[in-house]
Amino acid sequence: MISATPSFAVRETGKKIAPYLTPETVLVSVSKGIERDTNLRMSQILTEATGNICKVAALSGPSHAEEVSIRMPTGCVSACPDLKVARLVQDAFMNDYFRVYTSEDIVGVELAAALKNVVALSCGICTGLGFQDNTKALLMTRAMAELTRLGEQLGGTRRTFGGLAGMGDLIVTCTSMHSRNRRCGILIGKGVEPKEAVKEIGAVVEGYYAAVTARTLAQKAGIEMPIAQAAYEVLYEGRDVHAV
Repeated sequence: MISATPSFAVRETGKKIAPYLTPETVLVSVSKGIERDTNLRMSQILTEATGNICKVAALSGPSHAEEVSIRMPTGCVSACPDLKVARLVQDAFMNDYFRVYTSEDIVGVELAAALKNVVALSCGICTGLGFQDNTKALLMTRAMAELTRLGEQLGGTRRTFGGLAGMGDLIVTCTSMHSRNRRCGILIGKGVEPKEAVKEIGAVVEGYYAAVTARTLAQKAGIEMPIAQAAYEVLYEGRDVHAV
């Protein structure tokens, strides 16, 4: 069974589907985010909301639905602490244009999936301000260093952040106009107020909410994340993007 709701709806959805699950079910989370009040990852929320009745895996990576739907070659990572489950998901999803790798590092995979959206927003702001490729390459690389430090502190592995679920997803989300986070950032860079920019996109902009979580997690872990901090200040404290 696949859970593909926006992050804010994962808990309620988990509760609703719980009666239909069995111990033999594998629940595959493709949602990307972290719950704001609890700082729980999507698989943790599903496990909690469903009463830990079945195994939960995460499927993540650079996979815009617009391109998967027209069979563009795509790669993702199936992650679960139980590698047998990760391989089961791999077998279920793998085909001639959709390649799936496996990992036991569900912590790193889910953290990378959620937090890269903050970076994509920031890259969009750079675009809106008129900065070009050099600046965005600098931002993406230094932001990935921040995410990796935080991810390792929280139990993820460096290898995950350097792979498809980390750097791969970061690249596609920061550079593609399929990305709602990037498009929202562009509007902010052009002078639109953050809340208005989110409304204008007309769909969930996960990076806007993940900016709060990134800041909270960094503070709790004692990790310096200046890019995530600056994003938070622009989005929630009215900091002028020209002054960042």
